[in-house]
Amino acid sequence: MGTTDTAPAFRGDVQGMRAVAVLAVIAAHATIPGFGGGFVGVDVFFVLSGYLITRLILGSIETDGRFRVGAFYARRARRIVPAATVVLTITMIASVVYLNFLDVIDASRDAVWAAFFGANLRFATEGVDYFSLGESPSPVQHYWSLAVEEQFYLAWPVLVALAVLLTRGLRRSVDAEGQRIKRGAPVRTMMLFALVGGGASLAWSVHRTVEEPTSAYFSTFTRAWELAAGVLVALALHHRAGIRWRVVTEPLALAGLAGIVVAITAYDTSMAFPGYEALLPVLSTAALIVAGAHAEVRPLVSRVLSTTPLRTIGDWSYSLYLWHWPVIVIPQVHMGRPLNVTETLIAIALIFQFAYLTHRFVEQPFRTGTFWRVREWRGLVLYPASLALVLPAVLGGYNVAEYLGSERGNDRAITTDEYGITDEDQVVGLVEASVEAARVGARIPSDLTPDLLNLSDDIADVGQCNYQLPERPVCERGDVGSDKVLVVTGDSHARAWIPAFEKIAAEAGYATYYFVKQQCTASFVDPGRLGTGDPWPECEDFHRWVVDRVTELHPDLMVVATSPPPAGVYDDSGTLVTSREGVHDQLAGGFDDAFATYAPLVDRLVLLEDVPRLPEEPGACLAAHDLMRDCTFGPTDYNEEMRQVSVDAAVRAGLDHVDPTSWLCADDQCPVVIGSTIAYRDRSHITSTRAGELWWPLGVALGLIKDPNAERKARDKTTDAPTEPTEPAAPDAVGPTAPSSPDTSPAEPTR
Repeated sequence: MGTTDTAPAFRGDVQGMRAVAVLAVIAAHATIPGFGGGFVGVDVFFVLSGYLITRLILGSIETDGRFRVGAFYARRARRIVPAATVVLTITMIASVVYLNFLDVIDASRDAVWAAFFGANLRFATEGVDYFSLGESPSPVQHYWSLAVEEQFYLAWPVLVALAVLLTRGLRRSVDAEGQRIKRGAPVRTMMLFALVGGGASLAWSVHRTVEEPTSAYFSTFTRAWELAAGVLVALALHHRAGIRWRVVTEPLALAGLAGIVVAITAYDTSMAFPGYEALLPVLSTAALIVAGAHAEVRPLVSRVLSTTPLRTIGDWSYSLYLWHWPVIVIPQVHMGRPLNVTETLIAIALIFQFAYLTHRFVEQPFRTGTFWRVREWRGLVLYPASLALVLPAVLGGYNVAEYLGSERGNDRAITTDEYGITDEDQVVGLVEASVEAARVGARIPSDLTPDLLNLSDDIADVGQCNYQLPERPVCERGDVGSDKVLVVTGDSHARAWIPAFEKIAAEAGYATYYFVKQQCTASFVDPGRLGTGDPWPECEDFHRWVVDRVTELHPDLMVVATSPPPAGVYDDSGTLVTSREGVHDQLAGGFDDAFATYAPLVDRLVLLEDVPRLPEEPGACLAAHDLMRDCTFGPTDYNEEMRQVSVDAAVRAGLDHVDPTSWLCADDQCPVVIGSTIAYRDRSHITSTRAGELWWPLGVALGLIKDPNAERKARDKTTDAPTEPTEPAAPDAVGPTAPSSPDTSPAEPTR
């Protein structure tokens, strides 16, 4: 590297890299074929941000001899806050107009986090929540990367200021004549901070991406090393012009561009990211920056990136990024489907139009306007001014959504009497009445339980025994201390039944243990990790742990309730299987192994079959429609096929199995609302409220609750028996024929 020349103050090729990054992101989110890895454009942005911000800081120190933190934050506020505020406010207004009230409420909460530059924290938490996976994408989800950068902008200047203090504390600050000595930037100390912090972040990123990829994707700690890479490049190039030999810069630039292109075209959203996979786009971006650093020896790639069209798009890149996500997502959520080709082209045109207007009339005036530059404090007040604009818009949107979602009207709960249903099993009868209400076009009841606004929170409580966490305590519940022991195991579908088992245990006097782990099917298979399909050995470890606990407890009754793994399963050769036939075969063998393992350890083993799965999200349906028929569906074929796999395995093992279908569906139709209870919280999980209502029939079906009408039913069955012999029912099939709970009348809405 040369040491006499100086690097150029402005680099057009860097603007071109911004253009490549934002175009890749837009193409990926618009689902343009061939750009599945376009999300790495964000990683390119991170490296460029670290590089440019550090250059700005170094320039400030070299010019003034000191680093003014206040001036830095004022400049960042003028650059970031105005456009982010405008887009966030307009996005909230558009959400109120085009989205249903449930999505608006979620968007309002997300927007608050975005306004405080904490969106990545919000989405990291939401993303690891298995029960949030069916929800619509947030129209402000893209603010997560802005939050990461802003958090970096808060931390890095503080470290620079500390480096300045440490360095100057070791040197004389005045000369022999008492004059203040002007010091340069503490480059070595800054580089040490960047190396240590970046190295720790990279190590954590690789580890966390394997352990919890969704959370890792949004985390500042797993992304900080990408910004640190840009910092290190800026520090390495400080007071240097860069590499002057074309024999080096030309292949280096070409390799850098090729690396970014490979990542954009070869990566996809099934990958665990960032982790070591992010090294390719990060190092490639760093290579491009270094290759084009010498003003007089620019490689061909850098000259192409400096062309006017790419520089213009680079100038607009911030506004393009802010606008692209809501313009694509809001129409998709509104229509309930992906955009077609024509709609995608229109959306891209709107993105560019909005970006131009925002850059011209919002970004530029605040960045270059004399009014905002002459007084440092004016830039600093932009952030509280932003909150004063955004928060009322968010609060207004939230209040409008709450009003629209409030239970108004006089549409009554569905009853068996109203529809002439005379089935003596009132639980089944109410389901039949609800299906009939859908058939005749009845309106959805006004007073729903749980409240539609709180539907996403209607999840069974597992107390301290949340086995998604590394710790595995054993929690005794139910009739604590009882000699009779009930164990329930499975995935989140087993967890959904906990409210029913709690009531059964209290009535029948059982101590209960709930060994349930979300996504970890009870079948002894190796499921792929949700979101990536990567191996997930934690599930196999959990199975072994459950076997050990069951061996110790030797329960009187063990109930297995589970669903098929959503990300496929691994076969014996270590290949991820996602086809119906492949998953079918793997699950069958896994159930055989599980039942054979558990049966000798318990007095009685029962399969509680999976509930039918709906093809649409119940909350979104109820928010968008008024009639029962619009929110009554036939169960999905795939789930029915996978459910039969568990039943066949139970029959082979000679086990009892309980079928809950008639408690939720009738005539192959499953109403989202039964009576006045919302039966499903998402497409595959019943609500805790509905599970609590089904404790009596479930307890009777399991033989834990005595049916007071059993003797009369037996007599009636004998009296009504046909004169000709018929084939008896399978002895291991337990049918839900119990009456409703004595304290929960299905003819009245449960509150």
